[in-house]
Amino acid sequence: MGTPGGFEFRVRGEDVVITHHGKPATVLRGRRAAAFLEEVERGEPQELMSRLTGNYRRGNERVAKQHPRNRR
Repeated sequence: MGTPGGFEFRVRGEDVVITHHGKPATVLRGRRAAAFLEEVERGEPQELMSRLTGNYRRGNERVAKQHPRNRR
């Protein structure tokens, strides 16, 4: 599976706005926004943003459906 991509974030006052391919995905406020900014400095921002927006599962669902374990 490839690495997530297409995410960007902007700090707007005390909020953090996360977009995916230019479309708003989520807004983090308060403590979550502060924790996000700290974590971005330490790790991989694309993976973090994909987890926070729920887009981390994209890409392998079709392939997993064809696996012998998942066939009925």
